[in-house]
Amino acid sequence: MDDKHQPVILAAGGTGGHIFPAEALAEILLAQGQRVILVTDSRFAHFTTGALSRIEKRTIRAGTVGGSLPRKIMGGIGLLLGIWQARKIVRELKPKVVVGFGGYPSFPTVFAASRLGIPTVIHEQNSVLGRANRLLASRVRHIATSFPNTQMIAERDKQKTVMTGNPVRSSVKALREVPYASVAQDGKLNILVTGGSLGASVFSEVVPQAIALLPEPLRARVRIDQQCREADLPAARALYQKLGVNVDLASFFVDLPTRLAGCHLVIGRSGASTISELATAGRPAILVPLPSAMDNHQYFNANALEDVGGGWVMAQDGFTPASLSARLEAFLTAPATLAKAAENAKKLGSPDAAEKLASLVLNTADGLMLMNSKRLKGLATTFPNSSSMEAA
Repeated sequence: MDDKHQPVILAAGGTGGHIFPAEALAEILLAQGQRVILVTDSRFAHFTTGALSRIEKRTIRAGTVGGSLPRKIMGGIGLLLGIWQARKIVRELKPKVVVGFGGYPSFPTVFAASRLGIPTVIHEQNSVLGRANRLLASRVRHIATSFPNTQMIAERDKQKTVMTGNPVRSSVKALREVPYASVAQDGKLNILVTGGSLGASVFSEVVPQAIALLPEPLRARVRIDQQCREADLPAARALYQKLGVNVDLASFFVDLPTRLAGCHLVIGRSGASTISELATAGRPAILVPLPSAMDNHQYFNANALEDVGGGWVMAQDGFTPASLSARLEAFLTAPATLAKAAENAKKLGSPDAAEKLASLVLNTADGLMLMNSKRLKGLATTFPNSSSMEAA
């Protein structure tokens, strides 16, 4: 099989945090004439736009081995079935390289490829190496990271890490050139509320109540785009209508980059894609880390933005209508705070992360030494705290 026909397989769980970086990489690879195939799970059906909607996809079974004994048993069966399916796919497609982005389908696919001697790369979006990537780290050629000093990487595996940053879609990358429109002293405050790719009930409950606590003159200056779970939409809509607030509610925004461009403040979780998109666009945020996130990785992600002055972290147990309302009132009365935070957030952005990851992936496929590769020229000097080495 000739090199051009050999595909690059991207393996990613079917949620936004895994899918969006895979989509960003796919955009670069497709532009370079590469054949790209996605291996994912049934949750991907939620995503109907973007580069990944135009390429061949394979769906496999996979599961987690955590939880109760029955769930562990079922998860183990699903994992074994996923490995069998992934091995069959990899044997059939004969990819030049397999890239794992974490999530349940990533482990079986990268594992099968490594057992068959196919070059492999994993990409970690969060500031803590995820469970699937942790299990795969010793087997892969290279580990691409999004944050400096990513946690949970074993000492023996640190020599094959490269900090590429977390790729964002081209539609988000374009926001780098869209200036932040500061809030006028008595002007509208546009708030974008997200909660991961499927929304979060805590925001549907707390945000409308916080708006209700604002003095009426300040409340009249607020406009909201809010992503809610389907089950939460009626109650949230009813409260906003009662308050007379200008709001657009939906379970999923297909035009999220456009809404991000026009907002003054984001309220949401602190998944890796959220942090990367905020930093790329330069938009300030109130971040509420998901308390149940594995290894508390959302807390560490959020801290990265707060540490540069680009946002504010609120623990979920302290994210109350009263506390949120007080913050919003402060922003409405002193909007220059938001403009400064937007400027600071942009410092954390890695707008060329997709290109760097594509270079690493293709270099791995070529089997060349990272430091000598023309594709990765300048990578080590750009990220002096990251290390890289020959392909294993």
